[in-house]
Amino acid sequence: MSTLHDHNGHHQPEHNHAEHAHEGHIGSLRQELMCHFPYAAFSLALGFTVLSLIHLLTGTGYHSSRELSQSYHILFHSFHYLHLIFAVTGTCVMFFRFSKNVIGGILVSLLAPAIFCTLSDVALPALAGNLLGVNMPVHICFTNLADLINLLPFMIVGLLNGWMIRQHGQSSMGFISLASHFIHILISSLAALFYMVSYGFTYWHHMMGVLLIFLLVAIVIPCTLSDIVIPMYFAQRKAKRS
Repeated sequence: MSTLHDHNGHHQPEHNHAEHAHEGHIGSLRQELMCHFPYAAFSLALGFTVLSLIHLLTGTGYHSSRELSQSYHILFHSFHYLHLIFAVTGTCVMFFRFSKNVIGGILVSLLAPAIFCTLSDVALPALAGNLLGVNMPVHICFTNLADLINLLPFMIVGLLNGWMIRQHGQSSMGFISLASHFIHILISSLAALFYMVSYGFTYWHHMMGVLLIFLLVAIVIPCTLSDIVIPMYFAQRKAKRS
């Protein structure tokens, strides 16, 4: 580790830039939204690219609309489950940076992603679809027993993953944080897009600009609250009480 000198000539350790990159912007919802916005913009752009390729490869002339809807619904569930791994992991890592309360960390790491992943992948995309003229239901996986049985293992794996990541050295935390942010928001973008198409938003390519704005809001705010704001708030609150 390289050193710097203070005004008295003493050696001072130079902060690791990868570690400081994320430490420096924690502090307000506005700062966190600004930090996450570029990830969301690039992830959504890539999500539209993936959806366009799938649309091209499937070809509406070779499949019935019902078959396509079922296929997209399977894709939605797959990415929704994957989203929960990343969300639980991120929430767990953030909470245990500020608190050692194991019970509190487990509860926050499970409950916050359950709420905010449902908002970003289901509720807000459904609202966007309805505002854009498609009668779209809100399918909450946690209220369906078959879905819940599938969801819980993904959440438990996310919890274990977050706990193990916290055991990594600080030198690797910067890269893990940046990579997981991008992949997390990309998966959320795909889950939201697949959800909307599976429920009849088949002309999405004619409204990509408007849809981009809707989904930026639907993804950035819930993911930021789940990953950063909520775990940090509850961790610091519990730390002050202890």
